[in-house]
Amino acid sequence: MTYKVKEIFYTLQGEGTHAGRPAVFCRFASCNLWTGREKDRARAICQFCDTDFVGTDGPGGGKFATADELADAVLSHWVADGGERMVVCTGGEPLLQLDKELVEAFHAREFYVAVETNGTILPPPGVDWLCVSPKAGAPLAVQGGDELKLVYPQRDLSPTEFESLEFPSLKLQPLDDDNRVANTAAAVKYCLDHPRWQLSLQTHKMLGIP
Repeated sequence: MTYKVKEIFYTLQGEGTHAGRPAVFCRFASCNLWTGREKDRARAICQFCDTDFVGTDGPGGGKFATADELADAVLSHWVADGGERMVVCTGGEPLLQLDKELVEAFHAREFYVAVETNGTILPPPGVDWLCVSPKAGAPLAVQGGDELKLVYPQRDLSPTEFESLEFPSLKLQPLDDDNRVANTAAAVKYCLDHPRWQLSLQTHKMLGIP
């Protein structure tokens, strides 16, 4: 298959369990919950997405004919000396494109493979870290993984719906919209009242890094 990638860049993971960890981000183009175009936002299942994943014109982005070609492109962005290599496959929705061949190609280059997904598509085998971020109105096909990161609050979606699923780490991340301050306060209170949940902040936005 041809892999369509918006951008590839080296930075620190900004949120969730691996916050602060150096990683190469591979942002795949396309999503199954929104076209990514503002004119379609009102009809999107996920209306609060703030990520540009349309096209293949971002830094490091492009169309890659093989898994090895894309894995080599990701490797070229790992500029660190030492340490375990980590690639974060994100989007858009990465599981529209990420397959067994690409996971194996990343592993062949000694990458720890992390995936950030909306949970509507089952992942290929071999993923090292699976983070699922459910969205209201979207079916949840993935019932277990390493981390469930819920953007909060979402209308008609309660954290209690996910507590019986097989995720050892439950994270609550404040919705970053015009009500960000109130949303953060609500998420803090929910975590204090329900200690199974931990607060996840988007530290990359605070630091002003990609």
